[in-house]
Amino acid sequence: MDVKLLAVVAALTMAIYAPPSQAKPISLVERCYCRSTVNSLPRGYIRELRFIHTPNCPFQVIAKLKTNKEVCVNPEIRWLQQYLKNAINKMKKSKQGN
Repeated sequence: MDVKLLAVVAALTMAIYAPPSQAKPISLVERCYCRSTVNSLPRGYIRELRFIHTPNCPFQVIAKLKTNKEVCVNPEIRWLQQYLKNAINKMKKSKQGN
């Protein structure tokens, strides 16, 4: 049997029988999702908002538009700041009521 073929078979055998790793590479774990943000986005275009906080990254807001496109929104936009304040106040009121 050819040595190269034997090496390939051995490598494939090890790859098949090696236990799968659940860990992600460091480069994927520490990467920020939002690399650039949109500064003007009308609220009427947005279907849903997601808030992501990852270590070593700034606070990230992802908006899913009605066209199913996802964009990163600048968290300093005035309407978004007001939305977050209202949501926090609503959560505080619901905790006080219980």
